[in-house]
Amino acid sequence: MILITGATGNVGRHLVAELLTAGSKVRALSRDPAGARLPSGAEVAHAGDLPMDGVEAVFFNPATSWSGPGELLAKAKAHGVRRVVMLSSMSCLGADDPANLIGQHHLEGEREIEASGLEWTFLRPGAFAANTLDWAGQIRENGVVRGPYARAHTTPMHERDIAAAAAQAFLTDDLVGTRPVLSGPESLTQADQARIIGEAIGRPVRYEEVSPETAREAMIGGGVPAPFVDAMLRMFAGAVDTPDQVYPDFERITGRPARTFAEWAADHAPAFG
Repeated sequence: MILITGATGNVGRHLVAELLTAGSKVRALSRDPAGARLPSGAEVAHAGDLPMDGVEAVFFNPATSWSGPGELLAKAKAHGVRRVVMLSSMSCLGADDPANLIGQHHLEGEREIEASGLEWTFLRPGAFAANTLDWAGQIRENGVVRGPYARAHTTPMHERDIAAAAAQAFLTDDLVGTRPVLSGPESLTQADQARIIGEAIGRPVRYEEVSPETAREAMIGGGVPAPFVDAMLRMFAGAVDTPDQVYPDFERITGRPARTFAEWAADHAPAFG
């Protein structure tokens, strides 16, 4: 039995499906079990309960517990759980920078899990292609995305590919004690991504750059804590005109190339109208 936290999220939903297809038993946690809409083979339970009976391995998404994995680890150890796979972040690679709050947050979780004595794998994806779903309203309205740093590069990754790598961390022992860095297959600017979404929906989409100050105000107004907003803006500023590194770990783990952003955009075209 594999317990999936964040089971209705971008990665968790696909991981549930991957594991069920492989014949694994899955207990999926959701804050709204009745509305989870997960595959029928999954056992769905309330996220607040952390039910560990019979569980052998756990997928930990830090977004489900910003205070860290402490409570989950305590219950896991008490119930004989053997393995934890954490959805960490490529930002850990620069966590020695005191300003890198995102990397530090994930690295703290990794260290806590490593100290637990359980088997572990820390998946470190970079940018999620799904982050661009935040642009959907603007694109539907007028085909213009307004944001900072149009020329900032990332290697956006399809959430289905992150889930595929995570599944291998449960289905084999090959990734125990490793920290795979996961990226999409190409470095793209934010303006590139807007253009590719336009190609997927059959009408032009352009990226209109706004000042970092304007973007900061909007992000904080949307509920993102100011220190994390500042960390993200610094990251984008440092990526301007600097192609992002493409890592080979995903293809090594799965035996196939990662999906392109164009494939992701085609899969999600209805969201952009």
